[in-house]
Amino acid sequence: MIKGIIFDLNGTLIDISTDEWSDEVYRTTAGFLGYYGVFISPEELRDNYFALNKEQRRRSSEAFPEFDAVKIFHDIILKRVSMTENNAGKLAVTAAQVYRAASLKRLQLYPGVKEVLTDLKNRFKLAAVSDGQSAWAIPELRMAGLGEFFPGATVSGDFGFRKPDKRMFEAALADLELLPEETVLVGNDLFRDIYGGNEMGMKTVFFRSNQGDWENKQGKPDYIIYNFYELPAAIDFFNS
Repeated sequence: MIKGIIFDLNGTLIDISTDEWSDEVYRTTAGFLGYYGVFISPEELRDNYFALNKEQRRRSSEAFPEFDAVKIFHDIILKRVSMTENNAGKLAVTAAQVYRAASLKRLQLYPGVKEVLTDLKNRFKLAAVSDGQSAWAIPELRMAGLGEFFPGATVSGDFGFRKPDKRMFEAALADLELLPEETVLVGNDLFRDIYGGNEMGMKTVFFRSNQGDWENKQGKPDYIIYNFYELPAAIDFFNS
């Protein structure tokens, strides 16, 4: 019997688009940092950001490493200005959010998400698992209007590894206090979501949205949906 549902966020519940290559992102973020005495050109900020991102992942021993955006800005800040670790940490969180906001082009729910979740939350425990950064994912979850369904989320940036690492799903299952066989995973990526869910022993629903990996042969969904309104039928199918 299915008792809980774990959802991927971006590309599954939230239709999001960002552009980290736009020059405006780095002009805006560098300008913001300048107000706090952190003087860096947009070009240098861009180069530093990508270099530190790459270095974090290179130094990781994880099979599926995740970077830490707040740590990147923390290192950039302390290299250019003297301040306490506490103040640098707070500024790094805000700088990471300014960066994200400047790169954000679209943030909206897929059709049917709120209506379907409203129905499902009365019958199942719900949880969210996302590859990303908590400084971005949690505020964006609330911005999209999903705070009432997910007070928090399991976010890869907090762990240093990303899906399909089993530990991401284990953390969400622990929050739900459920076993894999009692849980359905809903995601839009055949490798990170569906393959990961398969490996955990969960039932899996692949939402073929406008994002994600549709081609990976390792992920074998138990059910495929093409719009969110089809999800309740998938859950009923598993329970029938």
